[in-house]
Amino acid sequence: METIILNANDPESISRCADVIRSGGLVAIPTETVYGLGANALDENAVAGIFATKGRQPDNPLIVHVASVDDVKPLVSFIPEVFETLANKFWPGPLTLIMKKSDLVPSNVTAGGHTVAIRIPEHSAALSLIRASGCPIAAPSANPSGQPSPTKAIHVKSDLDGVIPYILDGGDCRVGLESTVLDISEDVPRILRPGGVTSDELAALLGAIEIDGTLSTDAPRSPGMKYRHYAPNAPVTVVLGAPDTTADYIRENMCADFAALMFDDYAFNHPNVVTYGDSTDYVAQAAHLFDALRKLDDMNSTAIFAQAPHENGLGRAVANRIKKAAGNNIVDLGKK
Repeated sequence: METIILNANDPESISRCADVIRSGGLVAIPTETVYGLGANALDENAVAGIFATKGRQPDNPLIVHVASVDDVKPLVSFIPEVFETLANKFWPGPLTLIMKKSDLVPSNVTAGGHTVAIRIPEHSAALSLIRASGCPIAAPSANPSGQPSPTKAIHVKSDLDGVIPYILDGGDCRVGLESTVLDISEDVPRILRPGGVTSDELAALLGAIEIDGTLSTDAPRSPGMKYRHYAPNAPVTVVLGAPDTTADYIRENMCADFAALMFDDYAFNHPNVVTYGDSTDYVAQAAHLFDALRKLDDMNSTAIFAQAPHENGLGRAVANRIKKAAGNNIVDLGKK
C-alpha cells in the first residue's frame, strides 16, 4: 500500500478520507493536540484495526471524537450535570470527558469498561472529516504504541508508511500534547491525564476536583494511565530539581554516546543536546516536546537525560509526558 499525504484544506481530500472511514478503514487526521489514527468508532472491526495497526494493548481505551454536543447524547447513558458547563467552556478543544457509555459504543472502544471518553477537537479538518464521515471517529495517536506521538504529518509518514492509505496534513499541531482527560462519571470530577486544559482552569470552573497522577495496574478508564508511553528507543532518565542544578548534573554525567533533552536557556554545547523551549515557557515545551524526542531517537544514543519543568499549569502535562517516556525512571536532585 502506498501512503499518500493529502492537503487537509482540500475538500476532495476530506471526501477521500471520509470514504475510507465509512468503509471501515483507517486514516491519519490532524487535531490541535497530536495526529490521530482514525476509524469509525461505531464499527467494532474498524476499531480492532486501530489496535492491530498500533500494536496497542486491548485494555487501553480509545477517545471518541465528535463534531457537536448533540453527537454525544447517543454515545452515553447519562449526561452529568457538569457536562454542559464544561462543554460550553472548553469545546472544541483539548479536553476529553469520560461518562457512562451507551450500548451503541462497541466494547473494544472502551476496553470492556462501562465508561467512554469523548471530545470535540478544535482542528477544522478533523471536524470536517467527522461530519463528512457521518460517524464519530475513534482516534488515538497515529504512531506505534509506546513511541513519541506525532505532531507533524511527516512523523506519521515515518511511523506508518505503507500501513494506511492517507494522511491528512493539517500542519503542525498547535498544542502538541494529548488532551486533558477528565472523568465526570462519578460525583467528584477527576483528572486522569493532564493535557492542554490545566487543572487550575478546571478548578476555577468546577471548584473541587481530584487528580490521579499514578500509573494504574487496573483496567484504565483513560489512555496513558497504565503503560509506558511517548518513549524514544534509548532509556530516558528524568532529572528533577532546579534547572541550573539539573543542567549541571546532566553536563557532569554526559558520555559521548548519551543524549539530553534540555531547556533552551540551560542547554550546553554538545552535539547530542536537543532543546524544547525555555524553562518557564510551558506552551513552547508542549508544542516541541514530541518532535524533540523524535530527534533524540535519530541520534541512536544509548541513554537520554531529560530536564522536566515545574508542575505548574501546562507544565504538569509536559512533565507527565516526560516521566511516562522514562517509565518513571527519575533522579530527584531536589530531595538530596
